[in-house]
Amino acid sequence: MTTTAPVSETQTFTITEDITVRASLEQTFASLVAQMGRLNESPDGTPLPMVLEPHPGGRWYRELGGDNGHLWGFVQSIKRPVLLEIWGPLFMSTGAHSNLMYRLTETPDGTVIKFTHTLVGPFPEDHRSRLTAGWSALHARVRKAAESATSQEVI
Repeated sequence: MTTTAPVSETQTFTITEDITVRASLEQTFASLVAQMGRLNESPDGTPLPMVLEPHPGGRWYRELGGDNGHLWGFVQSIKRPVLLEIWGPLFMSTGAHSNLMYRLTETPDGTVIKFTHTLVGPFPEDHRSRLTAGWSALHARVRKAAESATSQEVI
């Protein structure tokens, strides 16, 4: 007896963005970790604090208190201050998995962050534009915090 499962088409969706930051590599990396973690917020400015454990195997999750929360991913690799890679379901409950990669490079004007988000698996089409807007909002906050004179105080 042979049993075959229906073949499902794997969807892949990739977002890329280059972010120019007029700040040092160290300041930019610290801003990235803070903005993805405790200073995170939704694109409309609503606080969305997360916990980012910046070490290999560290978790990135939303802490809701009382041992409640939602796992977004794990730190796949980290090389301060030039690389942060996270793998996991992120906010998806559809069975899709994501890989986030932040590569930071020093330039004469500061730092360039090359961001890539690759999502593999079932994913609602109407979420794509919201994803792009969400990452762009986060990256704008990273840039602003790294470039501000007071960013060292809040990072």
